[in-house]
Amino acid sequence: MDPDKLAMITALGPMIGIGIVAISVGWVLTTWMRIKNGYPLDGTWGQPVYPKNDQQAIERVKLLSQENAQLRAEIGSIKDRLANVEKIVVDDSHRLRSEIEALRGPSN
Repeated sequence: MDPDKLAMITALGPMIGIGIVAISVGWVLTTWMRIKNGYPLDGTWGQPVYPKNDQQAIERVKLLSQENAQLRAEIGSIKDRLANVEKIVVDDSHRLRSEIEALRGPSN
């Protein structure tokens, strides 16, 4: 083998190895972060691969259903509060108007 080619391979070998290791570590870290944050993994052609475990899907549906029920209850209480605030605002303005009219007296 030519000594120039051997020297070039010897010089580039560690850089290529470091590049391969860096790419592998990056792939592992991104996969771990996707799993940790609940994103689906990608298949060989980029299509999402969802968990095969039906128990996980059932747990997710349960959690989402509970959260949905809590949010609906909170919205119901907010609607009740808003109705009370509307009553107060409307009643106070009507009461204030009638008091002003009463102070004006029967001159009208």
